[in-house]
Amino acid sequence: MNKNNGSQGKRDLTKIKTPHTYIIIFFVVFVLWMMTFVVPAGLYSTHDIEYKKADGQTDTRTVLMPETFRYKYDLDMDKLQVNLKSLSSDEAKMDELGIDGDKLSSFLETDPKTWDQEKLDSLGLTDDVIYKQFNESVYDTSHKVYKHAKLWGTDDTGGFGVLNYVFEGLVTGDKYGAAVGIVALLLVVGGAFGVIMKTGAIDAGIHAAVAHMGGFQEMAIPILFFIFSLGGAVFGMSEECIPLAMIMIPFVIALGYDSITAICVTFVASQVGNASSWMNPFGIAIAQGIAGIPVLSGAKFRLIMWVVITGASAAYVYFYAKKIKQNPEKSVTHEEDKHFIESMEANDSDASGKLSIGHVLILLTMLLGVIWIIWGVVARQYYIPEIASQFFVMGLVSGIIGAIFKLNDMTWNDIAESFGKGAADLAPTAIVVGMAKGILLVLGGSDPTTPTVLNTVLHGFGQALKGLPSMVTGVFMYYFQSIFDFFVTSNSGQAALTMPIMAPLADIVGVSRQIACLAYQLGSGFIDAISPTSASLIGVLAVARIDWLKWAKWHVKMQGFFLIMGTAFIIIATMIGFA
Repeated sequence: MNKNNGSQGKRDLTKIKTPHTYIIIFFVVFVLWMMTFVVPAGLYSTHDIEYKKADGQTDTRTVLMPETFRYKYDLDMDKLQVNLKSLSSDEAKMDELGIDGDKLSSFLETDPKTWDQEKLDSLGLTDDVIYKQFNESVYDTSHKVYKHAKLWGTDDTGGFGVLNYVFEGLVTGDKYGAAVGIVALLLVVGGAFGVIMKTGAIDAGIHAAVAHMGGFQEMAIPILFFIFSLGGAVFGMSEECIPLAMIMIPFVIALGYDSITAICVTFVASQVGNASSWMNPFGIAIAQGIAGIPVLSGAKFRLIMWVVITGASAAYVYFYAKKIKQNPEKSVTHEEDKHFIESMEANDSDASGKLSIGHVLILLTMLLGVIWIIWGVVARQYYIPEIASQFFVMGLVSGIIGAIFKLNDMTWNDIAESFGKGAADLAPTAIVVGMAKGILLVLGGSDPTTPTVLNTVLHGFGQALKGLPSMVTGVFMYYFQSIFDFFVTSNSGQAALTMPIMAPLADIVGVSRQIACLAYQLGSGFIDAISPTSASLIGVLAVARIDWLKWAKWHVKMQGFFLIMGTAFIIIATMIGFA
C-alpha cells in the first residue's frame, strides 16, 4: 500500500510544470529590487576618449573615469552655500565652468533650504560639476543614499515603480536598440516570415534539400556551426539569427535532429564566434580602443582560439545531435518539435524534392535577401532599422509571387492576414524583451553618471581584485564579465562600462590589458547563449517554441563546457604573457 502511494506521489511530481518565462523574470525583478534596499547607490564621472577603429578611422566614446567613483550622498546645502560664495568671487573659475556670475549671485541670496539639484542644474552646477569642484566637502557623508524604485508609479506619477517594469521596459531605447528597436524588428520579421511560410516555399525547399543531400546530412551540423560562428566573429551576428532561425529550425528538424540542435548551430554558434573573435568591430575592437591598445592586435592568438573553441563546440553539438537522431524521444523538446513536423507533413506533396517555379522564385528572393542583409551589415553598417526594412521587402516580394502563382491557394488578402498572424506569433517574445529590459531599469539603468547599484557592484569588484595573483585576477575578470553580461547584454555597452576599470586594474595586478580585453570578450560572448535578458536569445527560443527554463536546463552543461574552455585560454594567455 505504501509502495503504491509512493509511486503515485512520484508520478504527480513529474507533472509539475516549469515556471513560465514571465514568472521567472518577475521573480528576478523582485529579488533585484530587494537588493537595491541593501546596496548603496554609486556613480562615476565620465569623459570622452578617442580611439581608432578597425578601419583606421578615429571615433569617440564616452567612458567612465574609475578614480571618480563615489557613493551617492545628499548635498549639505549650508556647506555648499559657503563654497559657492567663494566660487562667485573667482570669475576665471566661473568662466571655466560656464557659470553665469549674475545668476549665481542672485541664487545665493535665496534660502539654501529651498535649494535642490534641479535648481542647481539650471545654473550649470550639475552633480558632476559640484563633485569635480568641491569633492566630498559639500556632501553629508554621514549616510549613503539607497536608490530604489517605488512599488508602483510612472515617470509622470511619483516616479518609476517596479510594478511598471513591463511598460517602461518596452518603451526604453529607440529604433537602434533595445527595447523599442528589437520589439519592432521582431514584429516586422515575424510578419514577413508569416507571409513566406504561407507560400509553403520553405517547406518545399527543405524537402528538396533533404532529398538531395544523401549521406552528407551529418556534415550539415558542423558546417552550419562554423558558418554562424564566422558570422559572430566577423560582424557580431546576434539579432540576425532570429529570422535565420525561422529557416534553420524546420530544416534541421527535417534532417532528423531537434530544435535544440538548430538553436545551437545558429544562435549559440554566433555567440561562440562573438566570444572568440579576432575582428568583431562591435566587441573586441571597441574594448581594445577603450583599453588603449592597438585595435585588432593579438589577432593570431584569437584566430587560433576561434578555431579551437568553434571546433570543440561544433563537436559537442554534433555528438548530441547524433544521439538525438538515433533516439528522437531523448530530446527535451520532442513535444515542441511536433509542431514543425506536422507543418512539414501538411506539405508532404513537396516531399518528392520537386519545386514549382513559384517556390524557386521565392527561395531565390530569400537567398538574395540574405546576401543583401550580410552585405549591408558588413559594408554599410546596416542595423536594426535597415534589417527590418530588408526583411519586410523580402516578405512582400514573396507574398506577391505566392499570390501570382497561387501557392497554397494564396490570395492577395492572405498576404496581409499572414503578415498579421506572423507578427502576432512573436508578440509574446516582444513582451519578454521589454520585461528583460525592465530588470536593468529596476537596478537604476546602466548610466555610470546616475547613482545605481550596478555602479557600486562594478566598483566593488574592481577593488576586490587588487592584490590577487595575476593569473587568478585574469580568471576572475572573465567570471565577472560573464556575470555582468546578465545585466548589460550589449557588447559595446559592456565594454564602455567595464573596460575603463578593467584596463587600469590589469596594470595594477600585473596582467596585460590584452588579457583584460580577452576576459571581456569571452565573458560577454558565451553568456548571451543562456542569459534571459538577451533579446536575441529570447527571440530565437520563441521561434523554436521553447521555454527559456527548459533551454537553460539543457544548455547549462554546455555553458560549463564553455567556462572550462574560457578559463583555459585565460590561463594560457597569462602563462605566455599575451600582450
